[in-house]
Amino acid sequence: MELNFTGTDICAVNGTRSAPEARYDVVVVGAGPSGIAAAVEHATAGKSVLLVDENPVSGALMGNDTPLYFGGRMTAATQNSERMLEAIFMSMPDLEKAMDAGAELLLGTTAWGVYRNGPGVASLPDQVVGLADAERSWMVGFGTIVLATGARDLAMAFPGWNQPGVMGAAALQMLLTRYDAFAGRRVLVLGSHDLALETALVAQARGIEVAGLIEVRDVPQGSADLVAQVKAAGISITCGTTIASAKGGIDGVESATLTSGETIACDTVCVAIGLVPSIELVDAMHGPRALNPTRGGYVPAGEASVIAVGDCAGLNDSGFDHIAYRMDWMRALTAVTTNDTIICQCEEVTRADLIGIQPPNYLPRPAAMCARSLETLLKDGPANPDQIKRLTRSGMGVCQGRRCRDQVAMLLALESGTPYGTIPLASHRAPVRPLPLKILAEWDEPAEMEAAWDVWFGIPTQWVPVEDIGTPYQDEHREMLYTGMYK
Repeated sequence: MELNFTGTDICAVNGTRSAPEARYDVVVVGAGPSGIAAAVEHATAGKSVLLVDENPVSGALMGNDTPLYFGGRMTAATQNSERMLEAIFMSMPDLEKAMDAGAELLLGTTAWGVYRNGPGVASLPDQVVGLADAERSWMVGFGTIVLATGARDLAMAFPGWNQPGVMGAAALQMLLTRYDAFAGRRVLVLGSHDLALETALVAQARGIEVAGLIEVRDVPQGSADLVAQVKAAGISITCGTTIASAKGGIDGVESATLTSGETIACDTVCVAIGLVPSIELVDAMHGPRALNPTRGGYVPAGEASVIAVGDCAGLNDSGFDHIAYRMDWMRALTAVTTNDTIICQCEEVTRADLIGIQPPNYLPRPAAMCARSLETLLKDGPANPDQIKRLTRSGMGVCQGRRCRDQVAMLLALESGTPYGTIPLASHRAPVRPLPLKILAEWDEPAEMEAAWDVWFGIPTQWVPVEDIGTPYQDEHREMLYTGMYK
C-alpha cells in the first residue's frame, strides 16, 4: 500500500509524517573552504544547493564548549549576534562565491541530525537533515549530503583543567582570526606538532604573548620549517616534560606547573595535542567509519549519498601517527592525575569514578555498585563505551562528550591493556548539538489536537495506524476513539 504522507491525523501535530519543508539536490553542512568549494562545484553543475553553517555560534553554545573547546576565554563580543555575523563575512569573503554560483546560504544554522530509511526506520518519504536556528527547527530533504564539518579540539585532563582558561587550539584560532574575541593575554601551548606550532605563530601575530610550547616527547614533532619559524619568533619549545597542574583564581588559570617543577605564568593553557574529525552526523545516521591514525582518528568510510570533504574526511595525511602521539600524552598526563581529577566536566565524573565504574557523587551508590570496577567489567568481555557512559554518566552532559569522549576511550584502552581502537568511541546520537526543547518541539498545536489531547494517555489507542491515514479506515478509528470502543 502506498502511504499518504500528507494525510491528517487528529492526534498528531500537522500530520504524522510531515513532508520536508524544502528539498535540494545537495545539502552542504559546513561553510569552510572545503564546504564552499563543494557548494560552488555542485551549484555550477546546475544542481540546487543549500549551504549551511552553524557559525556565528551563540555565546551560550560557546559556554558549553560547542562546537569547539572555547574554555571560557571569549570576550563579551560573542554575545552580540549582529557583530558576530559581520565578523563571519569579513573573515570569510569566499562565502560570496557560493552565493554567486547559485547556492542558498544559511548561517547560524545547525545541522543536528540526518535520517534515512534503514534499520529501525523504513517509512521516510525522503532522506532528510534536521536543521535549527535560534528560533525553530525543521527538516530538509536531499539527494546528496556533503559533510564539511571540519575537526574539533581534542581535550585532555590534568589537575586544574576544569577551570576557565584551559581551551583547544581550533577554538583559540577561531576566536583570534574569525571573531576577534579572545579574552586572554598570555598563552602556554601544549604540544609541538604542526597544530601547536601554527597556533603559537597565529597567537603571536595577533598580539598575544606566547609563554612557550610544552612537548612530552624528546624532540619537537612538527615540520622543520614551522619549528624554525617558532624559534625565530623567540618562542621556546620545552621537550621531555608535561604539565603537572594549572593553578587559578576567580578568573581561571593564572599559572601552570610542569613535571620538571618549573612554574609558568599564563592566563590560558591551549591544548594543541591534536584535532579530531567531526563525524557526529555520520554516527547519528549510522554511517560507516574507520580508524585511520594518520588521518586523525575515526573518519567516514564513505557511501553513495554521503560525501565527506576537508578535515571531516581526515586530517592531511603526512604519515604522522596522531594516535600514537596522543597516547604518549595520555600516559604522561595519567601519571600526574590523581583519583579526584575530573574527567567529565559536565557530570563531574572523576578518574576514580570512571575506572571504578561508579556514578557521579550526586547520585546514590548502593553496595552492589561499589563492588564493581573496570576490572570486574572486563571479566565479562571487552569494555563497551556506551555501557560505561550509562553507568558513570561520562559524556552525558551538555557538551555531549566533546571534552571527554576521546580521552575516555584512551583511558579505557590504557587501563584494559588493549590498543586504542579496540574499545571504540561511545556513540553519537541526534541531536548532535545541545538544542533547547523549545527549538526542537513543534508548538503550533491545531485545535483538533487540543481537543484530542487525552489520546496520548490511552493504550493501545495513542494513534491511528499510519498505514490507515488517508484511507477509509481512518474514519473508523476516529469513530471508535470517540465512541469509546477502544476502552
